[in-house]
Amino acid sequence: MIEVMALLQAGAAAASSDKGLAMIGAGIAAGGSVIGAGIGIGGIGGSAVEGMARQPEAAGKIQTAALIFAALVEGAALFGVVIGFQIQGKILF
Repeated sequence: MIEVMALLQAGAAAASSDKGLAMIGAGIAAGGSVIGAGIGIGGIGGSAVEGMARQPEAAGKIQTAALIFAALVEGAALFGVVIGFQIQGKILF
């Protein structure tokens, strides 16, 4: 019981600092960008498959365009993850 009280008191003191909230923000930034990229790439893939099913003769062009769009979405997600890590690096030092 005494150990639990000491941990609770230490947690209350740590909660008053802004470092914990900044770490949560860095995690949300990195996680949110990856989730957004997953949703975006899923939409691109689904639309590409639907387009290829409707016009099989245009499958090559659709596949190329979908690959380029997926790379752009992944680049934006990577940028978000890097920003999250930079926020985390500023907090630790």
